[in-house]
Amino acid sequence: MTATDQPTPADELVCSGKGCRADASWAVLWRNPKIHTPERRKVWLACDDHRDHLENFLDLRGFRLTTIPVADLGPADG
Repeated sequence: MTATDQPTPADELVCSGKGCRADASWAVLWRNPKIHTPERRKVWLACDDHRDHLENFLDLRGFRLTTIPVADLGPADG
C-alpha cells in the first residue's frame, strides 16, 4: 500500500487467465522440473472462473504443485 493506503497496481491481485482482469481468489503454485530447482515455486493467480482451467493446464504437463487461497501467499512465493 502507499502512504495514503490506496491500492497500487502492484498491490492488486488479478487473475492470470488470458484477458481476465477479475480479482484473484486463488494462487496456483507450480514449477517446471526441467528448468526450475525444487525450491522454486512460481505462481499463477486465478479467479473462481479460471481456477480449473489453469490447474488443468498445469496438471497435464505435471507442473502443478498445489492451489492455495491468495490470502495464504507469503513473501517467498512468486
